[in-house]
Amino acid sequence: MIKEITIGQYYAGSSPLHRMDARMKLLLTLAFMVVIFLCKNFFSLGLLAACAAVLALLSRVPGGMLLRSFRPILMLVVFTSVLNLLYTNGADTHPLLELPVWRWTLVITREGLFIAVFTTVRILCLILVSSLLTYTTTPSMLTTGLERLLSPLARLRVPVSVFAMMMTLALRFVPTLIEETDRIMSAQKSRGSNLETGSLLKRIKAFVPVLVPLFVSAFRRAAELAYAMESRCYTGSGTRTSLKQLRLRLPDYLAAFCLLLVMAGVVALNRFFTAVI
Repeated sequence: MIKEITIGQYYAGSSPLHRMDARMKLLLTLAFMVVIFLCKNFFSLGLLAACAAVLALLSRVPGGMLLRSFRPILMLVVFTSVLNLLYTNGADTHPLLELPVWRWTLVITREGLFIAVFTTVRILCLILVSSLLTYTTTPSMLTTGLERLLSPLARLRVPVSVFAMMMTLALRFVPTLIEETDRIMSAQKSRGSNLETGSLLKRIKAFVPVLVPLFVSAFRRAAELAYAMESRCYTGSGTRTSLKQLRLRLPDYLAAFCLLLVMAGVVALNRFFTAVI
């Protein structure tokens, strides 16, 4: 199950999203996430969900790969939905079902059901859009785009290049560490370790032989990367050039204009329809 996590992976392709400027993709992704939290009803949220679905189709990323990106937050989604479903009460709520559990009575209300579904769709849209960013942008282009966007901060003596490189390396090594974890777990299972059954305390103890070599491997990879960067005379100064230059083209401006239209639609739908939250 560990190896099926796809956070930080890049899917090679030539879709319209792959060809977009990395700076524009970063800005539009951030703006999309902000707009998601501005949604007040199912109409505005449905508009953004439809927009996210269109982006997924334009990216040409396999559906199975997109679905696997939801697995790391599946338990969080379920936990959040259950809390909203059971603990949304008040004078204006409409009970749908009452479940007697020992000394308590769990009441499921219509408002709680609406908020649970609303929150779930919102989280799934966030994960989908953020995953599309990493699926359609190489780590090197992410580094360059982030560095260009934060370049004005360099006048304040902020180490923008170093910060961008740190962010990209952290994102890049997530799949590597996941693959390393899967290999270590397979090796421990072949030696008779039981990692999937037993009480919570036993499972935690069983993972100690996995965590120790994982940390050793992570520090070794970090040291090797540091030596490789030093041997290539890497510096975090702003005088470095980039092999691939970023240029904004007409499709990038069209994408920004489309997002502005979506934002206007969200504002209009929030104004003319009843809010859920």
